[in-house]
Amino acid sequence: MQIQSGQVAVITGGASGIGYGLAEALAARGVRVVISDIRADGLAEAATALRETGAEVTAVVADVSDESSVRALAEATLAAYGRVDLVCNNAGVVCPAAPMWEQDARTWQRMIGIKMLGVIHGVKAFAPLLIAQGAGHILNTASSGGLAPLPSRTPYTGTMHAVVGLTETLDLELKQQSPNLGATVLCPGLVDTPLGRNSAALGAITPPPADAPAPSMRTLAAARGGILSPREVAEAALTAIEVDRVHTAPGAGVADRAQARVDALLSDLAAD
Repeated sequence: MQIQSGQVAVITGGASGIGYGLAEALAARGVRVVISDIRADGLAEAATALRETGAEVTAVVADVSDESSVRALAEATLAAYGRVDLVCNNAGVVCPAAPMWEQDARTWQRMIGIKMLGVIHGVKAFAPLLIAQGAGHILNTASSGGLAPLPSRTPYTGTMHAVVGLTETLDLELKQQSPNLGATVLCPGLVDTPLGRNSAALGAITPPPADAPAPSMRTLAAARGGILSPREVAEAALTAIEVDRVHTAPGAGVADRAQARVDALLSDLAAD
């Protein structure tokens, strides 16, 4: 899909982080953006900031875990612009750090509801619109945790693996409808976003005590070989969309971790 001025893009989780980076990058290309988020205050601030750059923006509060809320987002998009060309199912949260057997049911329900069903609801609401047009693209945000194991974050990595697999299948299904349709999964490494803070505000994790030492993003970046800005991740995603790639995984070390997983998988299979 070629991204062009005048097109319409919908971005869930658009008030901050990668979602806001996608909105910035798309607006810079002349795309009209519909940003959505569950946080009304953050959404309003993001819309104002984007409009100050000259972007054409519509803001819609939505809860991606609620299918009817996502359907309403699709209806609001059509009411505002009459079409949609790119759908970015980006909303997400993180989970507490604990072994799988210590993760409680509420954590699993939240991760599945937001990260997995959120993508499914987005596809169900918007894919028929793209198919009717005969052209368009869906971008699903996962994580490098969807390409390799991530101990102590099983609800997170499990749902991210699901997003990777369903996007691979979705791309094939869309191309059966039209060669001008497709899907891409975004699996970035370490990104400088407020995801942890937002997750705490939504009750997904418990924030650390105010006086507790916490590793800075720069410290984590040094340990992992670098950190990306949301805009850098967004630009990588849009590049992948334009060349019709199913996977994009920007970030230091991500390809190496994915390669190690694939090598281990193939080694196990070869032993059968």
